[in-house]
Amino acid sequence: METVAPALVGYRGLQAELLLALKKHQPLTARELAARFDVTPNAMRRHLEALEAAGVVRHHREVRGVGGPVHAFSLTASGEALFPRAYASVLLDALAAMTAEHGRLGVAEFFRRKWAELAADAVPALAQLPLHERVQLVAELWSSLGYMAEARTDPATGAPMLAKHNCAVRAVAERWPEVCATEQAFIAELLGEPVTRTAHILAGCNACEYRVGAAAPAAPAA
Repeated sequence: METVAPALVGYRGLQAELLLALKKHQPLTARELAARFDVTPNAMRRHLEALEAAGVVRHHREVRGVGGPVHAFSLTASGEALFPRAYASVLLDALAAMTAEHGRLGVAEFFRRKWAELAADAVPALAQLPLHERVQLVAELWSSLGYMAEARTDPATGAPMLAKHNCAVRAVAERWPEVCATEQAFIAELLGEPVTRTAHILAGCNACEYRVGAAAPAAPAA
C-alpha cells in the first residue's frame, strides 16, 4: 500500500490511497488500480466515480497497444492542490521583491540557505553512511518537507536514485526555474556525489528523479 500524505484533508482509506497512487503513477486505468489495491475493477470504478464527482480525478480515453481505447485516470488541478505546497501568495510576493533587489539568483540562494539550515542536523550522520543509506536519509529529509520523496535503485545500472513525487514549491519553480538547478546542486552537495536529473515535474513528468553517482562510461563503438 502507498503511504498516505497527511495533507489529504477530507479523504481517508482507499480513496486517499488512490489519490496518492495517481499522484505518483498517473495516468492509471481502473484495472491497473484494482490490481494494485486488490479489489475488483467494478469496486474500483465506484471509488473513481466518487472522486470524479468531487472534482479531484478525471479520465480520458487512451490507446495502449492493440485493442480498443481504455479510460486512463489522473488528478485534476483540484486533486493536485490536495498535496503539500510550501508557499502562499505572500511568499511569491516576497520573492518578487527579493528578485527586484538581488536579482533572480538571489531567490535560488535563499532556498539553498533554507534547505541547508533544515539539513544541518543530518549532515554529520550522512558522512558516516554508505551511499545507498545516504540517499535514503536524504529522501526522508525531503519527505519531511512535503516532497513525497523515496530512494530507489536503478534496475539497469544498480545506481541509487532519488525520486520526489510532489514539488512543494512548484509555483516558485515555475516562476524561478533557477531554484531547480539549485536543488540539484544542493542534493549533490549533501550526498557528496554527482547527481543527474533524469525526470522533471515541470517537464510534465510524475516526479523529479535524480540518478546519484558518476554516469556509467559509454559502450565502445562496434
